[in-house]
This record gives sequence, C-alpha cells and structure tokens, in this order.
Amino acid sequence: MKRRTSPANRPNRSYTLIAGCVLAGLIALLALVSLVWLPYAADDTSGGRLTGPAADHLLGTDKLGRDLFTQAMTGSRIAVEAGLGSVLVAAVIGVTLGVLSAFAQGWLDDTLSAFLDILIAFPTLLLAMLIVAARSATLGSAVLAIGLAQSAVVARLVRILVKRVLAQDYITAARTSGTSWPRIVAGHVLPNIWPTLVVNLALQFGLAVLAEAGLSYLGLGAPPPNASWGRMLQEAQATFTTAPAGALAPGILLVLLVIGVNLIADGLRDTLDPATRRRRA
Repeated sequence: MKRRTSPANRPNRSYTLIAGCVLAGLIALLALVSLVWLPYAADDTSGGRLTGPAADHLLGTDKLGRDLFTQAMTGSRIAVEAGLGSVLVAAVIGVTLGVLSAFAQGWLDDTLSAFLDILIAFPTLLLAMLIVAARSATLGSAVLAIGLAQSAVVARLVRILVKRVLAQDYITAARTSGTSWPRIVAGHVLPNIWPTLVVNLALQFGLAVLAEAGLSYLGLGAPPPNASWGRMLQEAQATFTTAPAGALAPGILLVLLVIGVNLIADGLRDTLDPATRRRRA
C-alpha cells in the first residue's frame, strides 16, 4: 500500500521560484558571458547599416552598422549591474535608517517618518537629473540615484518590521536579562525581518532595472559605446519598421528579466513565509 505524504513532510518546493530562477538565470548567464566574450567590439561598425538577422549577425545590425546581439549582451550586463548596485545602495542606507528610526521616539520619530515620506514622494527621474548635473551621465550616477530613491521604501518597511519585533515579549525578556541593544538587533531583530526584507529587495531589483532602462532612454544612463537596453530602444524607435530586432530584442530581454525577478520574489515569499506554507499545505 502506497504511503501518503503528510503536509508536514511534503517537500517545500516553489515552482514559481524555479521558473523565476530560470528566466533571470538566463539573463545573468548572458551578462556573465559578456564579461569575457562578445561577438564584436562595441564600436565595430563594419556590419553594414540595418541588415537583417544572419549567421554573422544573429539579430542584425543597427543604423550605424553595429551588431545588435553584441549590444543586447552588453545591455544584459548593464541591467544586472544596475539592479545589483541599486539594491545594494538601497539595502545599506534603507536598513540603517529603518533600524535607527524604529528606535526613535517623540519628535525624532516624527521627523524621520516625514523625511522618509518626502524621499518616497521625490521622483526618481528628478533625483537622477540632480545627481547627473552634479556629476555626469554615467551608470554609477544612475545606480546612485535609483538606490537613493529606493532606500526610502526599504527604510519605511524596515522601520515597520523592527517596531513590530521590538513589541514582542522575548525582546523585553532579552532586555531584562541585560542584553545590549546591538546584540538584540543582530540576534533577534534582523533574523526576524530578513525574510520579508529579501522579498522586497528582489522586487526593488526589478524596479531598478526598469528605472535604469528609462534613464538610459532619456540619455541619463551609461554613455556610448555602452549599449544599455534603454538606449537601444531609444535608438531603434526610428527604424522599427525596417529593423524591428533593434527594439524587440532589448524589450523582450527586459521583460523576461523583470518577470523572472518578480517570480523569484513571489517564490521567496511562498517559501520563507510560514503562514503561506501552512495555507498551501
């Protein structure tokens, strides 16, 4: 007689997470390959103008004769770098501000809350323009602008989560036993908020990729000859009818990466949230 597997012993497998890892992993693999190999140099214009897909140019060429597949590979690397860099900036600043504001009381708590609300309401594009005006139109400027804008969202989430943890009885017991606040934060607060925080950071990664593409489309991202997906879309809009691959390739890759990251975030939420696991069991 076949033994039935109980819900408690059922393997915790999220097919959403697997699908997201496959989609995002393919883009990440393309980005890694671009670090060591590219079909053509980024500024190689020997391919002829607006040629169609062929054996020597898998996606064809753009209006300057550059290989579109090479640009798509370079764009994948820029997208991954922008996403990871922005999330890192947002995590460092957001977690620090969120934890500090969770411990604040009175007027300081109100001031920090108002400051976070202002940052959240501040448009990312306007912040990027200010940073670019102070520095230059580079990928680093775009990453810094996006990371600063996202740090406010992360900080507000961390503030809410930390306050919820600090209200628990075991925190009071830890303080009564003489445990210092830094040890409480490291041993009790951060381990209890990290599942929700990781899911949010995964979502912020996808938003950062979209934001970088938008900034590059407006000329505020990585400068030429770096071919980000946003710049490829901007350059291909005038020749879409004659060479649609120039717009379709970066658009499809951008959609696949964002969908993949969102599926990863959804799968992580299902995997890390005990309440969700119990409901699905």
